[in-house]
Amino acid sequence: MTPAHTATPAEEPSGSGSPRPSAPAVERNGVNPVPESERHGTPRGLFGVWFSWNVSILGVSYGIFVYGVGLSAWQAILAGLLGYALSSLLVGILAVGGPRTGLPTLTQTRIAFGFHGNKFPTFFAYLSNVGWKVTIITLASTTGAKLFARLWPGPFANSSGHETTAGVVMWYVVVLGVTVTIAVFGHEVIVRVERWIAWLTSVMTIVFIILIIPHIRWGRIGGAPNGSFAEFIGGTVLAMTLVGLGFLNYGGDFARYLPRRTPARGVIGWTAGGITLPVAVLLVLGVLLASGDAKLGGAAADDPVGALTALLPLWFFIPFSIVIVISLVAAAITGLYSSGLALLALGAPVSRAGTTVINMVIISAGAFYLLFVSDSFLATFQAFLALIAVVMGTMGGIQLLDFVRQRRLGWPVELAERAGRGGRNGRWTALVSLAVATVIGLGLVTSSDPNIAKVVGFLLTDQQKKGVIGTTNVGVLIAMGVGAALYAILTFVLRLDPRGTGPAGQDTGGGASGRAGSPGRGLPSGATAVRALGDPDSTRAAGERGKR
Repeated sequence: MTPAHTATPAEEPSGSGSPRPSAPAVERNGVNPVPESERHGTPRGLFGVWFSWNVSILGVSYGIFVYGVGLSAWQAILAGLLGYALSSLLVGILAVGGPRTGLPTLTQTRIAFGFHGNKFPTFFAYLSNVGWKVTIITLASTTGAKLFARLWPGPFANSSGHETTAGVVMWYVVVLGVTVTIAVFGHEVIVRVERWIAWLTSVMTIVFIILIIPHIRWGRIGGAPNGSFAEFIGGTVLAMTLVGLGFLNYGGDFARYLPRRTPARGVIGWTAGGITLPVAVLLVLGVLLASGDAKLGGAAADDPVGALTALLPLWFFIPFSIVIVISLVAAAITGLYSSGLALLALGAPVSRAGTTVINMVIISAGAFYLLFVSDSFLATFQAFLALIAVVMGTMGGIQLLDFVRQRRLGWPVELAERAGRGGRNGRWTALVSLAVATVIGLGLVTSSDPNIAKVVGFLLTDQQKKGVIGTTNVGVLIAMGVGAALYAILTFVLRLDPRGTGPAGQDTGGGASGRAGSPGRGLPSGATAVRALGDPDSTRAAGERGKR
């Protein structure tokens, strides 16, 4: 684990009494707990990060996708809002672990899964991060290429008027370069940039909505029949995978710079609000557009951005296309930053900035598949979401339950270390719960992508794959429920809590009783952490440790 950061404290908000640095520096904190001296800000600052990430034209496409499950307009809106609210609330709750421990989310999950056991869910979390970045950077590149094809068709458009491969590649290089550069600087610069992007994209999105509303065919909206209850659940699950579940693995990455005593309700509220507000408004717009125009849904499946920008007049198409690229880059920056932390949590022997090189290679390969191999953006996108959501949702459910245990113990960061340093190499209760639920979940979901379909749906018959269970991917929720229930039974009912050992062989109870007396690789000891971080629950935690 990288050593604790000792550089100049990060920027404080105006009025805090702390000096501002003359120029932003590359963040040197990795997967170590952020020292209390570097904690700053209020939960309100989280809103801009998450808002700028989600105020994107993709939100309109999400509404079209949810409506495409087979629901009526009002059902699609309700299912989408329900899915967004539930999944975003989970992200907000898990983000509370950031200020309590100072650890990024995928390092804090070591407390639940063990130092080495955590590598399994972290690997899938990394795939989730990179997969989203592939999708977002690809869309940003094609959007820029379409803009050039329309403005300068000679060099940038082919005989059919579509963007050329050279144009897409050129924009891809630019988008990836900007994304990587800002992500390398880290938390402080990202928060600054995202704040300004949030304002810019908000204003332009409002104008976009005003211009798109006349394209809604109000007379046709009520024509679609209501879907079944199972289809409604399927729409809700799809909405959860589109927005919140993909963020579970890095909710605390930005909240960990907040002071330890930051109220949980503020972290939860501003995080969930920043995610839900923009996508909720855009969801309604997308549903209304799709319910009045069936062709728009099909066009959005192949090109979610191009299908919507085609509705705009040229005078607004030009600046809005640029803003779309900026908003997508904003989402890519935060995700690339977190994917770097995921690599460090996996044990990659490189610096946080160095992980960007690895990510660039992997993202390039994924973008090539999405641009030149996949026949349908929607098919590949939904297949990827369902596959990853099974593991991510289950991991999030287990981590959420383990928060109960961590809070009782005073949020002990040394339990994120390996055995012999205060933690546990693997906690079989969490790992068994995750493995069982993952197998069940993957066996109950399906994919329209022929390559991904080979590894999922093995618990379903051919008829069931085409039925309600297979087409709605309810297996994601089933996996979450099974994993959380099994972990709760093993840990809180049967009290089968694995035990770890400290440097001198002390019994740390895997977090259930006692603590290691020495920090390891940058992690402070439990007693030191409680005193230094001022945990308001430390007194009660000390009593609870003797009971378990």
